[in-house]
Amino acid sequence: MAKTSRIDWQETLTGEMLLMKMVGRIFYTYPTADERTWLQSLIDQEIFAEAPFAAEKEETKAGLKLLQNWAEQGLSNEVFKSLQADYTRLFIGLDVVIAAPWESVYFNEERLTFQEQTLEVRNWYRRFGLEAERIYREPDDHIGLELLFLSHLATLGIQALNEQDNARFDELWGAQREFYQQHLGAWALKWCDLVEGNARTDFYKGLATLTRGALSELSELLDVKFSKDATH
Repeated sequence: MAKTSRIDWQETLTGEMLLMKMVGRIFYTYPTADERTWLQSLIDQEIFAEAPFAAEKEETKAGLKLLQNWAEQGLSNEVFKSLQADYTRLFIGLDVVIAAPWESVYFNEERLTFQEQTLEVRNWYRRFGLEAERIYREPDDHIGLELLFLSHLATLGIQALNEQDNARFDELWGAQREFYQQHLGAWALKWCDLVEGNARTDFYKGLATLTRGALSELSELLDVKFSKDATH
């Protein structure tokens, strides 16, 4: 554990919880009409004006700038349709999925889903009381779900701090480190590269850049070194 005060940990984990929850939800969910209402609320609350986590990272600042540029357009029907088109092209695909959002794809030559990484991630979720919303119908190792899982671990860490349960806090921080080292950190930068290089909207390009900043910050906090070309 880094030598920071209890207040520092509260602020750090709260920021991580909020940011990972937001980007995880956006990447996991196709932009439906319901999501449009939520996205409009993010714009109205000026959520993209600052980041609660990794605020000093250059990637974070660059990502926020892109998101602010996008938000200034307003969420018209045309802008919203462009989001849907970009999401489909990047993460669902017509012939080829440009930025496949599942971990397993990056660790086998056939680019298959539902591989060993999927089962390992599923077991991680179960260990901490979670289950993928569409289990057995969709791979558990979706980038959005993995980011949401980090948010969940951060939430549990905050609870442990509030209860002054140092042993539980250490267990949860260790779990973050292990999960990040074994899973998310091993492929997420490569995925961010694909989104940044292929997104046609400032929204998804900005989110990928923002996520890169958050992962970079988390890597330093956890003392885990990884590269965008890392493999298991």
